[in-house]
Amino acid sequence: MTTAADAGQAVADAHRREWAFVLAATVRVARDLDLAEECVQEAYTAALPAWERDGIPRSPAAWLTTAARRRAVDVIRRERTFRSRLLLLVEPEEAVDEFALGALDEQDERQETVDPQEVVPDERLRLIFTCCHPALAQEAQLALTLRLVCGLPTPDVARALLVSQQTMAARITRAKKKISTARIPYRLPRPAELPDRLTAVLGVIHLLFTAGHTAPSGPTLMRTDLADRALHLARTLRDLMPDEPEVRGLLALLMVTDARRATRTSPDGRLLRLAEQDRSLWDRGLLAEAQELIMAGLRGGRAGRYLVQAAIASLYAEAPTYAETDWPQIVALYDRLLSLWPSPVVALNRTVPLSMAQGPTVALAQVEALEQDSRLSGYQYLPAIKADLLQRLGRTDEAAVAYRQALELTGNEAERTFLIGRLTERETGDA
Repeated sequence: MTTAADAGQAVADAHRREWAFVLAATVRVARDLDLAEECVQEAYTAALPAWERDGIPRSPAAWLTTAARRRAVDVIRRERTFRSRLLLLVEPEEAVDEFALGALDEQDERQETVDPQEVVPDERLRLIFTCCHPALAQEAQLALTLRLVCGLPTPDVARALLVSQQTMAARITRAKKKISTARIPYRLPRPAELPDRLTAVLGVIHLLFTAGHTAPSGPTLMRTDLADRALHLARTLRDLMPDEPEVRGLLALLMVTDARRATRTSPDGRLLRLAEQDRSLWDRGLLAEAQELIMAGLRGGRAGRYLVQAAIASLYAEAPTYAETDWPQIVALYDRLLSLWPSPVVALNRTVPLSMAQGPTVALAQVEALEQDSRLSGYQYLPAIKADLLQRLGRTDEAAVAYRQALELTGNEAERTFLIGRLTERETGDA
């Protein structure tokens, strides 16, 4: 017998893991993001009493998709019927589009046995390409896709894109309206259209993985469902565009980074820094696969930002120990990356290997210069990096202030626990 608690947990798990699939499959029928989102929400609401009464289905995603798509078909049929009756007031009865209504009936029947495996892996990628249409501003493309396709809460999307929640909500609303009014079609773009959308699609998959690798909020360091989804999408995109260097570069970057998954926290969930991780437990098969992609990309002579990032991550992974990392080479690669992608986050990340290659004083000067960049005003890793550099220079009081600033900006509980520990060490003199 299924209890209310069991059904509730199953619905919650399905919302976290299957939202993107169910929405993508429903959009194909609804042809409207707002309608699809509404129908999917109703499907999840209906699932709780149904699953408690009838038991949890073998495939929750299939059940939810069928329910959402049926609801979308019902809404469309009612709207068509209403319009046809209005037409009868001024047109002969034979003008009613019976063919269209019949087609919807047949479509509804076909939804009886929806199986995710029939639609995955292309459905979510199809919706990503729709949301990344060049008619939308790139910021709107990223926001809409992370919220709808990837299922990230609006506050987490705002954190990922370094803007306020209000700004993010407005961007998402405007983007959905733009798709509706511009009648942007729900389909994979033609080959000639791919270049205009690829940059945004790659950015979405990268940000999705980043949100899984270190969750913007929540009790655990990682959201493995998001990281796995991003890896799946990157592999699917590679299959779709096998000769595109940046697609291979992104996949390699995700692989190298994910190879450390099992060692990023201790058995009790404590965050472990790179220097503390057991490198013997890293996934060597994944690292080798990524290295092949990196070398093939570098031989091609067109190293873009994702390929350079993958090369940086690979250098960290190749070192026998943290202390033996080739810091000057990593700094040089960051210089290359900055020329391709002049981002303040990249400049901040560069200060970490710079501090190892040239000392914390040089790196601290660059961090303090980056404090003047308003784009990093709410970025928790800036004060965290500054605190570490100040501590290495023996400026413990200033380090404590910076750690408190980082703590105020951090929503992930594992990272908060880590920062609280660092702050406690500073205040007790145990560091």
